[in-house]
Amino acid sequence: MKANMSNPDRIIRAIIAVLLTTLYFMGVIPGILGIVLVVISVIFLATSFISYCPIYGIFGWRTKKISKV
Repeated sequence: MKANMSNPDRIIRAIIAVLLTTLYFMGVIPGILGIVLVVISVIFLATSFISYCPIYGIFGWRTKKISKV
């Protein structure tokens, strides 16, 4: 697994994950929708930490520039 996510992409995902989780625990997004969004938040955090998004890999996308070294 080669990294396919740039730092800005990782930071944005982490911010979205924290925001969605906070909204759920504050009761703004209740019920099943809230639980689904928390699961998505966990996925966002995991992909942020490992710098690899499987969906990007499937479609051949990458936000990280390829180093020429």
